[in-house]
Amino acid sequence: MKATLRQAPDVIFVGEMRDYETIKTVLSAAETGHLVFSTLHTLGAAETIDRIIDVFPSAQQHQIKVQLSMVLQAVVSQLLIPTIDNKLVPAFEILIVNNAIRTQIRDGKTYQIDNYIASGKQDGMITMDDSIFSLYKEGKISKENALLYAVNSELMEKKIGKA
Repeated sequence: MKATLRQAPDVIFVGEMRDYETIKTVLSAAETGHLVFSTLHTLGAAETIDRIIDVFPSAQQHQIKVQLSMVLQAVVSQLLIPTIDNKLVPAFEILIVNNAIRTQIRDGKTYQIDNYIASGKQDGMITMDDSIFSLYKEGKISKENALLYAVNSELMEKKIGKA
């Protein structure tokens, strides 16, 4: 990764960020103006942000929250769900980082991010459960799979009952 930065790339694609060194280097690259794409195996946007922060020693976490809040642009989470015809279809959670999200990251209030995603449809955000519900309404996935993969299965049950 460090050798890549010496070549002055405009865009950097990193596989999974698995360790402290990789995440530290990715944040530095983003901070110096590079567009960086990477993957992390998590269940949603808030968990992704927490995982990045938690990799660092507690003494560094405040600075990392500030740094991450300045460079992060978006988080897209994907979940593959079996379809009615035994294929797989992706459901997505999309977080677009705006000033409110930056403040939540900086202040360590990532637990509130899901609420911001739910109210951010006009900004292009979508919750995983809204994406799953859309797949159900389109007839692509069964009720059972919608409930099984939902973040909040009780709320999903209510939405399905009203549909």
